[in-house]
Amino acid sequence: MIAVTWCRARGAVDPTVTSREGTTVPAQNPQPDQTPQPDQTPHPTRRAVLRGAAAGGAGILFGSHVLGSVAAHADTADAPEYDVVVVGAGAAGMTAALTAAKRGLSTLVVEKAAKFGGSAARSGAGIWIPNNQVILAAGVPDTPAKAAAYLAAVVGNEVPADRRAAFLGSGPAMISFVMRNSPLRFRFMEGYSDYYPELPGGMPNGRSIEPDMFDGKLLGAELANLNPAYIPVPNGQVVYSGDYKWLNLALVNAKGAALALETYTRWSQAVTQGKKPLTMGQSLAGALRAGLLQAGVPVWLNSPLIDLRVDGGRVTGVLVTRNGTQTLVKARYGVVVGSGGFEHNASMRRQYQRQPIGTDWTVGADSNTGDGIEAGLEVGAAVALMDDAWWGPAIPLPGEPYFCLAERTLPGSIIVNRQGARFVNEAAPYSDVVHVMYDKNPTAPCIPSWMVIDQNYRNRYLFKDIAPTLDFPRSWYDSGAVVKSWSISGLATAMGVPGAALQSTISRFNGFARAGKDLDFKRGDSAYDHYYTDPIIKPNSCLAPLWLPPYYAFKIVPGDLGTKGGMVTDASARVLTTGRAVIPGLYAAGNASAAVMGHSYAGAGSTIGPAMTFAYIAANHIADNR
Repeated sequence: MIAVTWCRARGAVDPTVTSREGTTVPAQNPQPDQTPQPDQTPHPTRRAVLRGAAAGGAGILFGSHVLGSVAAHADTADAPEYDVVVVGAGAAGMTAALTAAKRGLSTLVVEKAAKFGGSAARSGAGIWIPNNQVILAAGVPDTPAKAAAYLAAVVGNEVPADRRAAFLGSGPAMISFVMRNSPLRFRFMEGYSDYYPELPGGMPNGRSIEPDMFDGKLLGAELANLNPAYIPVPNGQVVYSGDYKWLNLALVNAKGAALALETYTRWSQAVTQGKKPLTMGQSLAGALRAGLLQAGVPVWLNSPLIDLRVDGGRVTGVLVTRNGTQTLVKARYGVVVGSGGFEHNASMRRQYQRQPIGTDWTVGADSNTGDGIEAGLEVGAAVALMDDAWWGPAIPLPGEPYFCLAERTLPGSIIVNRQGARFVNEAAPYSDVVHVMYDKNPTAPCIPSWMVIDQNYRNRYLFKDIAPTLDFPRSWYDSGAVVKSWSISGLATAMGVPGAALQSTISRFNGFARAGKDLDFKRGDSAYDHYYTDPIIKPNSCLAPLWLPPYYAFKIVPGDLGTKGGMVTDASARVLTTGRAVIPGLYAAGNASAAVMGHSYAGAGSTIGPAMTFAYIAANHIADNR
């Protein structure tokens, strides 16, 4: 047993943790490489405000705080009790809950938001799980040895080998489990390359899968509680993530045109069969929720986590706000935190991440404010990777940022810094592009950068949801996210970059495009670079000259799909202290935990795949050790 000594107020005295061997180690947070900047002033957390200042009465220990009469009233014999309490109703939380329920454990899910699904419901829902039954059935020549070699090459020693092995070993079983125990089905995203296919074990044709179509009517009334998609599929179409590549090319590519028609046929067939067709993140979240309905697992919406309950050094429940009242829920065997990252917590982003950073550049769910991570910190959890996120270049459009995938890769586009110079392979994995933006920004300002295209590009390709040849909405120009000019010099003036430098950069790039070889940044050298490109363009489908006015430039900022730092966990998804002792009863998965991908990104779905896998691992560990 591990004995935990807690402090009266966060930050006043560091808790200490006594390991099984009897060694006392400090549990300081943040870790040395994540120390807040000295000029930052601590602010009360949202959870601290929710606690209020109840006075009098016998207190109960929650996290590092002794709560007063409100909590004491909640700690009664009739407080609801479950074998497992899961915090968060995203892909991680719902997978954990489904696994626990199917292992015979009474399970409750508490969700902060008014909708279930979290960021997963908003996403394209790619899932990176090597050797799963879906890709093997599709003929993908994957093996455990190839997958292990590739993940080791991508991640390096940054993540313990046993965690990498746990992910690779349990991932295929997780996919098979959810297919047996929910309506969730998958399809192979053929051709969507691993992000570093040239590394040992890499797959140029990809390993990623995505959800197949799900009938939303199976959710009944719960369909109204599904978190909306980031970019909704147009009415009358059934679109998969794997279609996006070809739909971008529908005006200039026969396969793209045929696929565009097929999306309407799919919809018509589904509706004729009386279905409400859902795909991508809507399918993933909806099908998992349907599995919970079938398993009889309750999901409390509008029930934010306030604190973790600790008894004798063990996490034994949660305190949530429900119907305006602080409610204690006891957990006999364990609490699984799957509450997402902290992308919408400005204070945490200032504390842990490089500047400039903003909560208005992320496409993660609005409810992701780090509540689960903060609760873990208060019971002595170690954190890691807090400086990082699932980055991607984003255009700060009015209302919501747009996360760029195909647009920066298609031929006839470049990204330049504020000196008018290229600085990165625009077609590289999106997380890498933003890492370069931050690395180079101090000496050659790259935040914001600008993506430049010409009218030839605009005439050929879909941009976000704007059809080719059509001008962009007036609001895009009014917000400053887009500028336009009939000359390179005029465009440079609108961008605020040196005109001669921009002209020189475009001239040099055009030479590379005609030759088919990017001598500066090797755009097109990797098989991954070509996924979102135009196969008609020769000799390099990544490269085409910019020559036809008018010209457009889009402001580029460091966007993200969510943060990737969180509580440190072991191979069983148990939360650890900074001394690497286990905190009994506490598990974490998804973006509330430090990513098994480290600072890298193996392929499409490296967020959701590990999130679901470690949620599955956590629930099975609880069931095996109850």
